[in-house]
Amino acid sequence: MTIPLGPRIYLASRSPRRRELLSLMGVQFETLLFRNPPRADGAVDETPLAGEDPVAYVKRVARAKAEHGLKLVVWRRQATQPILAADTTVECRGEILGKPTDEADARRMLELLSGQRHRVLTAVSLAWSGHIETVLSESIVQFRELEEAEIGKYIASGEPMDKAGAYGIQGKAGMFVERLEGSYTGVMGLPLCETGALLKMAGYPL
Repeated sequence: MTIPLGPRIYLASRSPRRRELLSLMGVQFETLLFRNPPRADGAVDETPLAGEDPVAYVKRVARAKAEHGLKLVVWRRQATQPILAADTTVECRGEILGKPTDEADARRMLELLSGQRHRVLTAVSLAWSGHIETVLSESIVQFRELEEAEIGKYIASGEPMDKAGAYGIQGKAGMFVERLEGSYTGVMGLPLCETGALLKMAGYPL
């Protein structure tokens, strides 16, 4: 006997962490992929604007991803379903830290974060039935002092290269974290509390 599929959404993200967290929530989804660099979709350029506030930045990028996802669904003639998008950034001493461009950039970020409190901001946008809503998760993370050798070893693992702020709290960098105030899943890249509230707003059964 075939089991009918329940309600589904599109996840506009390549992040395996976001896929894992949505699955933990019991949400059925399809991944809606954008193009990778160097031919990335210009509509979802993650470059901060000059003087842009970190909160405004992360909300703008998350919303842009949801809006672009809507356009792709229409262009590809895919089924109409809610589209979930998210963006995470790290802010330390007023600087927005996105994904490192290379190993030297990753080292610079980790040296900046060493021994420091910093903010991790994750914005989640959901587009459905002519609506787009965006919510924000803000967490404070305290790093212990990092030794030069352990920074080098962490970079050599490859883990920092696709993560905002050059670290993933759910991986080896969990050893760097002395204190967390806020949402662990928000620091991972998809705050479950805020995401659940958005889905309920759109009528998705959780």
